[in-house]
Amino acid sequence: MSNLRLTMGCWDYDRTRSVMDGSIRPDGIDLTCLSLPVEETFFRMLRYKEFDVAEMSLSSYVVSLFKEEWPFIAIPFFPSRFFRHSSIYVNANSGIREPKDLIGKRVGCPEYQMTAPAWIRGILSDEFGVPVDSVTYRTGGEESPNRSEKLKLSLPDNIKVEPIGPGQTLAAMLRDGEIDALYTARKPSTYEGKNGTVKRLFDNYVSVEREYFSRTGIFPIMHTFVIRREVYEKNRWVAQSIFKALNASQQKTYRDLQETAALKTMLPWAVAHYEETESEMGADFWPNGFEKNKKTLDVFLRYSYEQGLSRRQLKAEELFAPETLEAFVI
Repeated sequence: MSNLRLTMGCWDYDRTRSVMDGSIRPDGIDLTCLSLPVEETFFRMLRYKEFDVAEMSLSSYVVSLFKEEWPFIAIPFFPSRFFRHSSIYVNANSGIREPKDLIGKRVGCPEYQMTAPAWIRGILSDEFGVPVDSVTYRTGGEESPNRSEKLKLSLPDNIKVEPIGPGQTLAAMLRDGEIDALYTARKPSTYEGKNGTVKRLFDNYVSVEREYFSRTGIFPIMHTFVIRREVYEKNRWVAQSIFKALNASQQKTYRDLQETAALKTMLPWAVAHYEETESEMGADFWPNGFEKNKKTLDVFLRYSYEQGLSRRQLKAEELFAPETLEAFVI
Protein backbone atom coordinates (compact mmCIF):
# COMPACT_ATOMS: atom_id res chain seq x y z
CA MET A 1 0.00 0.00 0.00
CA SER A 2 1.45 3.39 -0.98
CA ASN A 3 1.80 6.26 1.46
CA LEU A 4 -0.72 9.08 1.55
CA ARG A 5 0.61 12.19 -0.23
CA LEU A 6 0.01 15.41 1.71
CA THR A 7 1.30 18.99 1.68
CA MET A 8 2.26 21.04 4.73
CA GLY A 9 2.88 24.78 5.11
CA CYS A 10 5.00 25.94 8.06
CA TRP A 11 7.72 28.42 8.90
CA ASP A 12 11.35 27.33 9.40
CA TYR A 13 11.40 26.64 13.15
CA ASP A 14 14.08 24.60 14.89
CA ARG A 15 11.34 22.50 16.54
CA THR A 16 9.70 21.53 13.24
CA ARG A 17 12.79 21.40 11.02
CA SER A 18 13.30 17.64 11.13
CA VAL A 19 9.81 17.10 9.71
CA MET A 20 10.25 19.88 7.17
CA ASP A 21 13.58 18.50 5.87
CA GLY A 22 12.31 14.91 5.81
CA SER A 23 14.72 13.47 8.38
CA ILE A 24 11.67 12.58 10.52
CA ARG A 25 8.74 11.22 8.50
CA PRO A 26 5.17 10.83 9.73
CA ASP A 27 3.98 7.22 9.59
CA GLY A 28 2.19 6.39 6.35
CA ILE A 29 2.61 9.85 4.79
CA ASP A 30 4.76 11.31 2.02
CA LEU A 31 4.87 14.94 3.05
CA THR A 32 5.69 17.82 0.71
CA CYS A 33 6.66 20.76 2.94
CA LEU A 34 6.70 24.44 2.05
CA SER A 35 8.64 26.78 4.30
CA LEU A 36 6.74 30.07 4.23
CA PRO A 37 6.41 33.21 6.38
CA VAL A 38 3.59 32.76 8.85
CA GLU A 39 1.39 35.51 7.39
CA GLU A 40 1.52 33.88 3.95
CA THR A 41 0.71 30.43 5.31
CA PHE A 42 -2.26 31.76 7.27
CA PHE A 43 -3.61 33.79 4.36
CA ARG A 44 -3.36 30.92 1.87
CA MET A 45 -4.83 28.36 4.26
CA LEU A 46 -7.68 30.52 5.58
CA ARG A 47 -8.73 31.95 2.22
CA TYR A 48 -8.05 29.04 -0.12
CA LYS A 49 -7.27 25.93 1.98
CA GLU A 50 -4.16 25.39 -0.18
CA PHE A 51 -2.44 22.88 2.14
CA ASP A 52 -3.52 19.60 3.67
CA VAL A 53 -1.73 20.45 6.93
CA ALA A 54 -0.61 23.90 8.04
CA GLU A 55 0.61 26.03 10.87
CA MET A 56 -2.27 28.28 11.92
CA SER A 57 -2.90 31.30 14.10
CA LEU A 58 -4.64 30.04 17.25
CA SER A 59 -7.09 32.94 17.19
CA SER A 60 -7.92 32.52 13.50
CA TYR A 61 -8.52 28.81 14.06
CA VAL A 62 -10.87 29.51 16.97
CA VAL A 63 -12.80 32.06 14.86
CA SER A 64 -13.04 29.51 12.02
CA LEU A 65 -14.90 27.11 14.33
CA PHE A 66 -17.93 29.39 14.18
CA LYS A 67 -18.31 29.06 10.40
CA GLU A 68 -21.24 26.98 9.13
CA GLU A 69 -18.82 24.29 7.97
CA TRP A 70 -15.73 23.72 10.09
CA PRO A 71 -12.88 23.87 7.56
CA PHE A 72 -10.12 22.54 9.84
CA ILE A 73 -9.34 20.32 12.82
CA ALA A 74 -6.33 21.06 15.03
CA ILE A 75 -3.74 18.91 16.76
CA PRO A 76 -2.21 20.07 20.09
CA PHE A 77 1.23 20.92 18.77
CA PHE A 78 2.19 24.57 19.22
CA PRO A 79 5.08 25.75 17.02
CA SER A 80 4.89 29.39 18.18
CA ARG A 81 4.68 30.68 21.73
CA PHE A 82 5.60 34.21 22.83
CA PHE A 83 5.34 36.38 25.92
CA ARG A 84 3.68 39.48 24.47
CA HIS A 85 4.39 42.18 27.06
CA SER A 86 7.31 43.12 24.78
CA SER A 87 4.94 43.63 21.84
CA ILE A 88 3.13 46.73 23.11
CA TYR A 89 4.62 49.84 21.49
CA VAL A 90 3.73 53.44 22.30
CA ASN A 91 4.43 56.92 20.99
CA ALA A 92 6.56 58.67 23.60
CA ASN A 93 4.48 61.85 23.19
CA SER A 94 1.14 60.11 23.79
CA GLY A 95 1.23 60.43 27.56
CA ILE A 96 1.27 56.65 28.01
CA ARG A 97 3.61 55.82 30.88
CA GLU A 98 1.83 52.82 32.38
CA PRO A 99 -0.82 50.39 31.13
CA LYS A 100 -3.84 52.29 32.50
CA ASP A 101 -2.80 55.30 30.40
CA LEU A 102 -3.93 53.29 27.36
CA ILE A 103 -7.58 53.85 28.34
CA GLY A 104 -9.25 56.17 25.85
CA LYS A 105 -6.37 55.99 23.37
CA ARG A 106 -6.11 55.02 19.68
CA VAL A 107 -4.44 51.63 19.42
CA GLY A 108 -3.28 50.00 16.21
CA CYS A 109 -3.27 46.27 15.51
CA PRO A 110 -2.79 44.71 12.07
CA GLU A 111 -5.94 42.60 12.49
CA TYR A 112 -8.31 42.61 15.45
CA GLN A 113 -8.53 38.81 15.38
CA MET A 114 -4.72 38.23 15.42
CA THR A 115 -3.52 36.01 18.24
CA ALA A 116 -0.83 38.39 19.55
CA PRO A 117 -3.21 41.36 20.07
CA ALA A 118 -5.83 39.01 21.54
CA TRP A 119 -3.34 37.89 24.20
CA ILE A 120 -2.22 41.48 24.78
CA ARG A 121 -5.78 42.75 25.24
CA GLY A 122 -6.57 39.89 27.62
CA ILE A 123 -3.43 40.35 29.70
CA LEU A 124 -3.94 44.12 29.89
CA SER A 125 -7.52 43.54 31.09
CA ASP A 126 -6.70 40.78 33.60
CA GLU A 127 -3.43 42.12 34.94
CA PHE A 128 -3.60 45.91 34.58
CA GLY A 129 -7.27 46.92 34.55
CA VAL A 130 -7.44 48.06 30.92
CA PRO A 131 -10.88 46.93 29.63
CA VAL A 132 -10.95 45.57 26.09
CA ASP A 133 -13.56 48.15 25.07
CA SER A 134 -11.75 51.13 26.61
CA VAL A 135 -9.71 51.97 23.48
CA THR A 136 -10.41 52.53 19.78
CA TYR A 137 -8.66 49.96 17.58
CA ARG A 138 -7.24 50.95 14.18
CA THR A 139 -6.51 48.03 11.88
CA GLY A 140 -4.44 47.73 8.71
CA GLY A 141 -0.99 46.97 7.37
CA GLU A 142 1.89 47.46 9.77
CA GLU A 143 4.55 48.10 7.11
CA SER A 144 2.57 47.96 3.84
CA PRO A 145 -0.87 49.47 3.14
CA ASN A 146 -4.17 47.70 2.51
CA ARG A 147 -4.11 44.76 4.93
CA SER A 148 -7.59 43.51 5.78
CA GLU A 149 -8.95 40.96 8.24
CA LYS A 150 -8.45 37.41 6.93
CA LEU A 151 -11.78 36.38 8.43
CA LYS A 152 -15.05 38.29 8.48
CA LEU A 153 -15.85 39.40 12.02
CA SER A 154 -19.12 40.30 13.72
CA LEU A 155 -18.15 42.18 16.86
CA PRO A 156 -20.36 43.56 19.64
CA ASP A 157 -21.21 47.26 19.49
CA ASN A 158 -19.00 48.16 22.45
CA ILE A 159 -15.85 47.08 20.56
CA LYS A 160 -14.69 49.97 18.38
CA VAL A 161 -12.61 48.85 15.36
CA GLU A 162 -11.84 51.22 12.48
CA PRO A 163 -9.65 50.45 9.42
CA ILE A 164 -6.89 52.90 8.58
CA GLY A 165 -6.73 54.65 5.21
CA PRO A 166 -5.65 52.88 2.01
CA GLY A 167 -2.27 54.61 1.90
CA GLN A 168 -1.48 54.43 5.61
CA THR A 169 0.64 52.02 7.67
CA LEU A 170 0.49 51.47 11.40
CA ALA A 171 4.25 51.77 11.88
CA ALA A 172 4.31 55.25 10.33
CA MET A 173 1.11 56.31 12.11
CA LEU A 174 2.63 55.38 15.47
CA ARG A 175 5.77 57.38 14.72
CA ASP A 176 3.73 60.39 13.59
CA GLY A 177 1.33 60.30 16.54
CA GLU A 178 -1.72 59.38 14.45
CA ILE A 179 -2.18 56.42 16.78
CA ASP A 180 -0.99 56.31 20.37
CA ALA A 181 -0.01 52.65 20.70
CA LEU A 182 0.40 49.46 18.71
CA TYR A 183 -0.34 45.85 19.69
CA THR A 184 1.46 43.61 17.22
CA ALA A 185 3.54 40.49 16.61
CA ARG A 186 6.40 42.01 14.60
CA LYS A 187 8.55 44.85 15.95
CA PRO A 188 7.65 47.93 13.87
CA SER A 189 10.33 49.42 11.62
CA THR A 190 9.84 52.79 13.36
CA TYR A 191 10.86 51.43 16.77
CA GLU A 192 13.85 53.45 18.01
CA GLY A 193 14.66 51.96 21.40
CA LYS A 194 13.70 53.14 24.87
CA ASN A 195 14.75 56.75 24.19
CA GLY A 196 13.07 57.05 20.78
CA THR A 197 9.66 58.36 19.72
CA VAL A 198 8.41 54.79 19.24
CA LYS A 199 9.26 52.74 22.32
CA ARG A 200 8.00 49.73 24.27
CA LEU A 201 5.46 50.22 27.03
CA PHE A 202 7.51 47.82 29.17
CA ASP A 203 11.21 48.65 28.79
CA ASN A 204 11.95 45.91 31.34
CA TYR A 205 9.77 43.38 29.53
CA VAL A 206 11.93 40.34 30.35
CA SER A 207 11.49 40.76 34.10
CA VAL A 208 7.77 41.56 33.63
CA GLU A 209 7.26 38.43 31.53
CA ARG A 210 9.22 36.24 33.94
CA GLU A 211 7.12 37.47 36.83
CA TYR A 212 3.95 36.82 34.81
CA PHE A 213 4.99 33.22 34.09
CA SER A 214 6.12 32.62 37.68
CA ARG A 215 2.71 33.74 38.95
CA THR A 216 0.39 32.28 36.29
CA GLY A 217 2.31 29.39 34.71
CA ILE A 218 1.17 30.66 31.29
CA PHE A 219 3.53 30.69 28.29
CA PRO A 220 1.14 32.13 25.67
CA ILE A 221 0.37 29.94 22.66
CA MET A 222 0.40 31.79 19.33
CA HIS A 223 0.01 29.05 16.70
CA THR A 224 -1.18 25.48 16.39
CA PHE A 225 -1.33 23.00 13.49
CA VAL A 226 -4.51 22.26 11.55
CA ILE A 227 -5.56 19.60 9.06
CA ARG A 228 -8.15 20.20 6.37
CA ARG A 229 -11.27 18.57 7.71
CA GLU A 230 -12.01 16.54 4.59
CA VAL A 231 -8.49 15.04 4.74
CA TYR A 232 -8.97 14.20 8.42
CA GLU A 233 -12.42 12.68 7.96
CA LYS A 234 -11.17 10.36 5.20
CA ASN A 235 -8.00 9.38 7.10
CA ARG A 236 -8.46 9.97 10.82
CA TRP A 237 -5.10 8.31 11.57
CA VAL A 238 -3.35 11.29 9.94
CA ALA A 239 -3.83 13.43 13.08
CA GLN A 240 -1.81 11.08 15.29
CA SER A 241 0.79 10.47 12.61
CA ILE A 242 1.52 14.18 12.11
CA PHE A 243 1.37 14.86 15.85
CA LYS A 244 3.87 12.08 16.65
CA ALA A 245 6.32 13.25 13.97
CA LEU A 246 6.21 16.88 15.13
CA ASN A 247 6.75 15.82 18.74
CA ALA A 248 9.76 13.72 17.71
CA SER A 249 11.17 16.75 15.88
CA GLN A 250 10.82 18.92 18.98
CA GLN A 251 12.48 16.33 21.19
CA LYS A 252 15.47 16.42 18.83
CA THR A 253 15.57 20.21 19.23
CA TYR A 254 15.63 19.90 23.02
CA ARG A 255 18.67 17.62 22.65
CA ASP A 256 20.36 20.02 20.22
CA LEU A 257 19.93 22.94 22.62
CA GLN A 258 21.66 20.97 25.37
CA GLU A 259 24.66 20.00 23.21
CA THR A 260 27.99 21.19 24.63
CA ALA A 261 30.53 19.53 22.28
CA ALA A 262 29.81 22.20 19.66
CA LEU A 263 27.13 24.88 19.58
CA LYS A 264 24.33 24.20 17.10
CA THR A 265 23.09 27.80 17.30
CA MET A 266 25.00 31.06 16.84
CA LEU A 267 24.30 32.27 20.38
CA PRO A 268 27.54 32.12 22.42
CA TRP A 269 25.79 31.46 25.75
CA ALA A 270 23.04 29.25 24.37
CA VAL A 271 23.75 26.47 26.88
CA ALA A 272 23.61 28.88 29.81
CA HIS A 273 20.33 30.30 28.51
CA TYR A 274 18.93 26.78 28.13
CA GLU A 275 19.91 25.86 31.68
CA GLU A 276 18.45 29.10 33.06
CA THR A 277 15.18 28.55 31.17
CA GLU A 278 14.97 24.95 32.38
CA SER A 279 15.53 26.13 35.96
CA GLU A 280 12.75 28.73 35.73
CA MET A 281 10.21 26.93 33.55
CA GLY A 282 10.98 23.21 33.90
CA ALA A 283 12.56 20.64 31.62
CA ASP A 284 9.61 20.65 29.20
CA PHE A 285 9.46 24.43 28.97
CA TRP A 286 7.77 24.36 25.53
CA PRO A 287 5.07 21.76 26.21
CA ASN A 288 2.85 20.16 23.60
CA GLY A 289 -0.15 17.91 24.05
CA PHE A 290 -3.56 18.68 25.50
CA GLU A 291 -3.31 18.20 29.26
CA LYS A 292 -0.16 20.29 29.74
CA ASN A 293 -1.74 23.19 27.87
CA LYS A 294 -5.37 23.05 28.99
CA LYS A 295 -5.02 25.95 31.45
CA THR A 296 -3.35 28.22 28.88
CA LEU A 297 -5.93 27.29 26.23
CA ASP A 298 -8.83 27.90 28.62
CA VAL A 299 -7.51 31.41 29.35
CA PHE A 300 -7.17 32.19 25.65
CA LEU A 301 -10.65 30.87 24.89
CA ARG A 302 -12.04 33.14 27.61
CA TYR A 303 -10.21 36.08 26.02
CA SER A 304 -11.60 35.19 22.59
CA TYR A 305 -15.14 35.19 23.98
CA GLU A 306 -14.72 38.37 26.05
CA GLN A 307 -13.31 40.20 23.04
CA GLY A 308 -16.25 39.34 20.79
CA LEU A 309 -14.33 36.92 18.58
CA SER A 310 -16.16 33.77 19.76
CA ARG A 311 -19.94 33.53 19.93
CA ARG A 312 -19.61 31.30 22.98
CA GLN A 313 -16.75 30.31 25.23
CA LEU A 314 -15.39 27.08 23.80
CA LYS A 315 -13.89 24.29 25.88
CA ALA A 316 -10.27 23.47 25.12
CA GLU A 317 -11.06 19.87 24.15
CA GLU A 318 -13.37 21.13 21.37
CA LEU A 319 -10.35 22.41 19.42
CA PHE A 320 -8.54 19.15 18.69
CA ALA A 321 -8.87 15.81 16.97
CA PRO A 322 -10.07 13.50 19.76
CA GLU A 323 -7.37 10.96 18.87
CA THR A 324 -4.72 13.46 20.03
CA LEU A 325 -6.20 14.31 23.44
CA GLU A 326 -4.63 11.35 25.23
CA ALA A 327 -1.03 10.18 25.15
CA PHE A 328 -0.37 6.58 24.07
CA VAL A 329 1.31 4.61 26.86
CA ILE A 330 2.89 1.16 26.55
